[in-house]
Amino acid sequence: MQHPLLESLEPKAHPGIPALRIGDTVRVHARIVEGSRERVQVFQGTIIRIRGKQAAGSSFTVRRIASHGIGVERTYLQHSPRVDKVEVLRSNKVRRAKLYYLRDLRGKAARLKEVGINQ
Repeated sequence: MQHPLLESLEPKAHPGIPALRIGDTVRVHARIVEGSRERVQVFQGTIIRIRGKQAAGSSFTVRRIASHGIGVERTYLQHSPRVDKVEVLRSNKVRRAKLYYLRDLRGKAARLKEVGINQ
């Protein structure tokens, strides 16, 4: 049992973020501020890292391949008010905690196996 003051510092679960796992293909809707305007930007890719599971400073890194085969990675704070919602498009079977090896792979070699319904 934790002290009530420590419990009050624990972040509440973000309503727009489901349980995330390494290897998931996700679509992140983040609010971007440009001058006085605010818009929602969508970033779709594979989660290659999760840090600090449910702590206040926990984050996850999403990687996607942009045009001309250039890899783009973006890190989001899990409890940030700037993250509107996260959609999990597919879950993949991985055997690593961090998927940094995907940085060196291109094309079909960078594919991950999708988790089946009966597995």
